[in-house]
Amino acid sequence: MSAVADKYQQLQDLGVEVFSASVDSHFVHKMWNDHELIKMVDGGIPFHMLSDQAGNIGRAYGVWDEAQGIELRGRFIIDPDGVIQAMEVLTPPVGRRIAETIRQVQAFQLVRASGGAEATPAGWMPGDIVLKPGPDLVGNVWKVWKPDMEK
Repeated sequence: MSAVADKYQQLQDLGVEVFSASVDSHFVHKMWNDHELIKMVDGGIPFHMLSDQAGNIGRAYGVWDEAQGIELRGRFIIDPDGVIQAMEVLTPPVGRRIAETIRQVQAFQLVRASGGAEATPAGWMPGDIVLKPGPDLVGNVWKVWKPDMEK
């Protein structure tokens, strides 16, 4: 959460809103923010921390662990129409990479803005080549993109 908080303004500049949810109460969230997170991120967490004590959000997003009564750590990119475009679920020992989340948001925004006329190949970064899906691309991707072009 601190990594996301650190890049929150960059996410906001992309038009992204961030919410976190856990089974912890809002009292636990406040204590965690006031006694630990604020030491990691100046000003603490700038986005909403949702309390999902009953696990309803976790169940809806498929990250609820019934046996343990917890939610697995997940990241969901949801488009303006409310459609989940990407998700990543990891066990607690492995952290996520916020730079990859930002890259994916930029890629989804580019594809959406093009109306689907452009696609981003593996490893795409802003400013890199894009693919133009259609019959002419079938069997010809190799002419415009190679895996060694990935950064």
